[in-house]
Amino acid sequence: MYERRQRRGNFLKKGVKDCVWVDYKSVDELRRLMTPNGKIYSRKRLSTSAGEQRKVAKAIKRARHMALLPYTSGTL
Repeated sequence: MYERRQRRGNFLKKGVKDCVWVDYKSVDELRRLMTPNGKIYSRKRLSTSAGEQRKVAKAIKRARHMALLPYTSGTL
């Protein structure tokens, strides 16, 4: 689902393309992208682009709506 970019110094390697495919049904992988309190980690922490972060946020919100993930930390 989610792969970190391969860095070489401060620059990305040429030819490395990030394709983030996020599925709202993969609950275990989505929990890694959230804090223990249920908040979504920031782009800087996850090292995702703006579009990838939107996909992650949408998948987490869908999983919450389908009751696959909790809204709060009470049941994590």
